[in-house]
Amino acid sequence: MSTAFPIQHLGANIEIYSAPPVRGLIQHAVFDFDGTLSLIRAGWQEIMLSLCVEALEKTPTAKDCATLTDICRDFILQLTGRQTIYQMMHLAEEVRKHGGTPCDPLDYKWQYLNLLQGKIAHRLEALEQGAEKNPYRIRGSIALLDELTRRGTTCYLASGTDEPFVIAEAKLLGVDHYFSERIYGARDDYQAFSKQMLLEQIRNDHGLHGAELAVFGDGYVEIESARSVDGIAIGIASLESGEQGWDEWKKERLRTAGAQIMVPDWQESALLLSFLFGEPDV
Repeated sequence: MSTAFPIQHLGANIEIYSAPPVRGLIQHAVFDFDGTLSLIRAGWQEIMLSLCVEALEKTPTAKDCATLTDICRDFILQLTGRQTIYQMMHLAEEVRKHGGTPCDPLDYKWQYLNLLQGKIAHRLEALEQGAEKNPYRIRGSIALLDELTRRGTTCYLASGTDEPFVIAEAKLLGVDHYFSERIYGARDDYQAFSKQMLLEQIRNDHGLHGAELAVFGDGYVEIESARSVDGIAIGIASLESGEQGWDEWKKERLRTAGAQIMVPDWQESALLLSFLFGEPDV
């Protein structure tokens, strides 16, 4: 189990909460996308939060705005990493619980996606026109992916965002080639895919054991799923504003979910991977 406080520090910002029992075995690595590698959708939480609070404010037994905000923020972040539809399903449950008649969760989802598209359209347009990619990537992402690839690790991308968007945005960020056809996202048949299902499939297809599988992400869901298959859970508590430093709230959630190692970004990826791969002097 992870401890409440780091048992070891590496470099300036790598925190070890529970060391993998064996190092140097990683063969496959699964990455979340938004907040882990990409900043294209930064600000999505605020948009979803606003939509959810507004829906609850219209219900017969609506509480004050602050209470509704706390309710919505909690379930949004608890479900971060799962497909968007699950957050919208929970919203529908809350509307019903507060005496209202909810929209279909799919309707809520498209309302949210339309609002989000309005926020990020200029980012997508800038990248499509050849803008510098680094401002839209989490710091150190390319070095991390390069070093994993150099070590022969097979990398996968798995997101709660709809799969066509993930594929398109990975290409815009110039990271799609690290994953080849191994890019996964939300589908219309939402029960056909989950990060848990993907991790179990990778483990079973390749006969992996424990530390041969590593998961990198900023969501509660992928960290929990990593631990459930005995993989190594590396949490990134990134500030989606693009600034340096920790998102302390995210950090605490990831620790609670069972993150074994945590970083605020990937700037110390060389040191992190030397540790994970059991290389000398770490």
